[in-house]
Formats: sequence, C-alpha cells, structure tokens
Amino acid sequence: MENDKIKILVVDDEPDIIQFIEYNLLKEGFQVITANNGKEALEKTKAENPDLLILDIMMPELDGVEVCRKLRNHDDFKDVLITFLTARSEDYSQIAALDIGGDDYITKPIRPRLLISRIKALLRRGKRNGATETEVIELGGILIDKEKVLVKVEEKVIDLAKKEFELLCLLSSRPGKVFTREEIYRKIWGQDVIVGNRTIDVHIRKLREKIGDNYIKTTKGIGYKIEV
Repeated sequence: MENDKIKILVVDDEPDIIQFIEYNLLKEGFQVITANNGKEALEKTKAENPDLLILDIMMPELDGVEVCRKLRNHDDFKDVLITFLTARSEDYSQIAALDIGGDDYITKPIRPRLLISRIKALLRRGKRNGATETEVIELGGILIDKEKVLVKVEEKVIDLAKKEFELLCLLSSRPGKVFTREEIYRKIWGQDVIVGNRTIDVHIRKLREKIGDNYIKTTKGIGYKIEV
C-alpha cells in the first residue's frame, strides 16, 4: 500500500502535538485527519474509516483506552491498527492499553524518525484488510491463515487472543529458528513497551494449552522456536 493511500487519524488534546505529528506524516505522504478528544476520535473513525489511529492515552471526555475498547467491540473497527501515545511515567496505562487491544505505543517526547519508523513497521505488520499479501502457513497439524486471523489444529478451530496469534505467527514464520526473548518483545510488543518479565512465558504457556505441548520448544536461557 502506497503512503498516499494510507489514512491516519491522529488524536490528542494538545494542538502542538497534533501539529507536530501531522507535519511529519504529511511529509511522508500519508493522508492525515485529526481529533482533539476521545469522543471526536470515535466519530472521525466511523466517518473516515482510517487505516491507523495514533491515539493519546490521557484525554478529556473519553481516554484513549476507552476509545480502543469501544473500537475493538465494534465489528467494523475491531481490526483497525492502533498505536498509543504515552508519557514514559504512565507504565500502568501502557500495559492497560496493550491489554485492551492496542498494537503498539510510542512514548513522549516523540522523535520524528522513530515515529515514522514505528508507524511503517506497524503498517507492514498489520497488513489491514489483506491489502498487501495473503499468507497461509501449514506446519504439521497447524494451519494459520493470517488474513482471516484463523488457526486450526487438526482441523479444529482454535480461539487465540490477539498477542497469542501474533506470537504464533512470528514463531511459525521461520520453523526451527530460535527467537530470543528480546526479539519476541521487540516484534510483538515493540521496543519501547514496558511489560512484566513473565509476559512471554505466560503467552507461551497459553499457546501450548490451546495448540498442544509438542509444537513450541524452549531453548533454555535463549528463547523459543516452533518445530514440527
């Protein structure tokens, strides 16, 4: 998808921040629409159907976490890409934002080069509406359809949470490769995301419970891999 076909909604209650982000996005050729609070963000999303929301967490009327929750509960927008803006001190809000269905977050103060890099990486990862590629992975008894967000094990549909699905897709992208914990954090949660030390272990445990113990292997002290 070319940049000029990608529509980004920027939501923040600080005009200076909106202007700063809008300037840098326009310079890269993106279409940009803006909103000043959570309520307006919902209205603009429904009216404009953006590909990506850049959403401040702390806002009047309706905060970013609530906006994300409402969108994830709406069939038309449950898959829209959402990256949050957050201050470094807002650890609890950052975790809440990701748990509610956020795809990434960017910390303030915002660095232009990092902003653009993270947005492009998120758009590549999201491939919303199958615009760039459709990929089906088959590994032994597992079938993963990235476009349909579908996983089957021995023909049985398995219900995975968003991060569990992303983690399974990552491991399955290169069977036999050991993905380090740092690599998994960076690719699934983003390099600036602050999560608990056991986050990956919990997600791996849940994946094993759902797809079976014989697929995901632990390489002690390094990370995880998928073998079939």
